[in-house]
Amino acid sequence: MADDLPPQLDSDILKEAEQIRRERTSKRAKAQAEAEAALTAAKKPAAEEDGNKVLVGNLIGEDHVNYVLMYNMLTGIRIGVSRCQAKVKRPLTPDDYTARHKFSFDIVGNELTPSARYDFKFKDYAPWVFRELREEHFHLDPADYLLSLTSKYILSELGSPGKSGSFFYFSRDYRFIIKTIHHNEHAFLRKILPDYHRHVKTNPHTLLSRFYGLHRVKLPRGRKIHFVIMNNLFPPHRDIHETYDLKGSTVGREYPEEKASKNPRAVLKDLNWINRGRQLELGPEKRAYLIEQLRRDSEFLKEMHVMDYSLLVGIHNMQRGNRDNLRRNTLKIFQPDIHYGLRRRKISQSGKADPSEAMAMRRAMRSSDPKAIGNDSTALPESDSEDRRHFIFHQDEGGYRATDEANEPMDTIYYLGVIDICTPYTSLKRLEHLWKGLKADRHKISAVPAAEYASRFLSFLTAVTRGGGGGQRFKPE
Repeated sequence: MADDLPPQLDSDILKEAEQIRRERTSKRAKAQAEAEAALTAAKKPAAEEDGNKVLVGNLIGEDHVNYVLMYNMLTGIRIGVSRCQAKVKRPLTPDDYTARHKFSFDIVGNELTPSARYDFKFKDYAPWVFRELREEHFHLDPADYLLSLTSKYILSELGSPGKSGSFFYFSRDYRFIIKTIHHNEHAFLRKILPDYHRHVKTNPHTLLSRFYGLHRVKLPRGRKIHFVIMNNLFPPHRDIHETYDLKGSTVGREYPEEKASKNPRAVLKDLNWINRGRQLELGPEKRAYLIEQLRRDSEFLKEMHVMDYSLLVGIHNMQRGNRDNLRRNTLKIFQPDIHYGLRRRKISQSGKADPSEAMAMRRAMRSSDPKAIGNDSTALPESDSEDRRHFIFHQDEGGYRATDEANEPMDTIYYLGVIDICTPYTSLKRLEHLWKGLKADRHKISAVPAAEYASRFLSFLTAVTRGGGGGQRFKPE
């Protein structure tokens, strides 16, 4: 048939066919080049792409201890909480309060745990108790809880308002805090867990910190890190313009005002509150609710022989709103770059994992870096979460709105919570009380017996609420 075509037409067909072949070859070469470029970019560490620079905070790479700690926390929480959550709900038993579930993770994985980026051990304490607290009393949706904690992290390494030196890590949606705690705090929380559980059940609107989980990570060379998962008192959708940590103690309880003027995120203290003439602007109805709940919570802490706790107060001015963009300017994203394609188990005839594969995996892994929050799916929520709306002190945009004497709303929202509730009055605190009492008024220092602490705490907060007379009488002479 081709032999019957005119010579000119035959030549045109050949030229067209050659042109099509050239275009196809060019497209294939271009696609291959793009694929290679994408693969190279994926393998290149983010720090190298950005010239070893991150937009906010300090670079946390794979060899940074906090990076490893965060990754291990995230992995352990995902597996431990999922295991408990997948089981059929049942009534609690006394043994549930002392239960400890152990998990071992390594680079290859085994029948019980998936492969992990690092070798570590994870311990989940009283998982059934915390499951009931989350679901029955704190109204958390299990799926939301897991998704929030095991997806991207909003990371800000903030020091504790006190002197504990704990690290705080925020969940993806800023709802939960992962806080590292000292072994003594961990042991004390486990000790009072049955009483704490009972107090939450009988006081659904308690201002005490809400504990959602208690865990431990054991890093290589035997280092053990205990941590709790708690509620974030401050909302994801509102800037906090002033923050106060109020104990009722006034000796040494002042943050320098010259520093505070340069640091909008500074946590101010009792003397700052008094000297600035602050008071909780609450009408008769809301004032009565707050003082009664503080009375119940402080009575519980007195029974547990706890001291050194404080009322954390975040103040949002509704007229000022979010124009200062305080949250987005100080937070960043952490997301482990997990290469699932590399997680194939290779088992030798002896039944043991091939160590060469584990070494290859470790070499192949790359660290992830913090990134600034952008206008994408990682952005902070624009409204409060559903679970907070069940509670009186979080009913107004996640907080407690100021009211006048006629109980009409004002332009201030308070975010309130009693924090640091795991410090008992021990013999060491008794020595601190005696020593500091030699140099200052022993009734106004922080370290006082639990009963005196609870009484002073409630008296101070009553005084600094509208109609209470103010806090001047608590100042040291």
